[in-house]
Amino acid sequence: SFLRRGGGGLLTLALLGLGSSADALPIAFVDGVGADNERRYPIPTADGATIDRRAQIILVRHGGHVFAMALACPHENAAVKWLASDGRFQCTKHDSRYTPEGTYTSGHATRNLDRFPVRREQNEIVVTVDRVFRSDQNLAQWTAAGVAL
Repeated sequence: SFLRRGGGGLLTLALLGLGSSADALPIAFVDGVGADNERRYPIPTADGATIDRRAQIILVRHGGHVFAMALACPHENAAVKWLASDGRFQCTKHDSRYTPEGTYTSGHATRNLDRFPVRREQNEIVVTVDRVFRSDQNLAQWTAAGVAL
């Protein structure tokens, strides 16, 4: 609920620090389209992160795969931001750190960023938004929640 009400502003503030070094994994903003339980996005043409603030989703293309992750850190649901100079995501509240694929590396959190189920349909990535995979509850589904390009 916090992210839905104020996450957009918090995220905007968190991303203001992205300088010209952000080209390591560029950030774009988009509104996905689709039904209540699915959001559709064009397949990213290059490595980068696309943020859908309305749906609270980060769509990441990295290393030949696309992942859809929750915009919130699993520790206390604060927004995560991209730190291009370090090549990672970081929680804006307690500095938990994550790889571009959402894997937890350090900080207060105790698990990876949550992932949404995704599939490819022609030139789109379809994200199922009414389910989320937590790595601490179902590592196999969390690991499989990506699309190889």
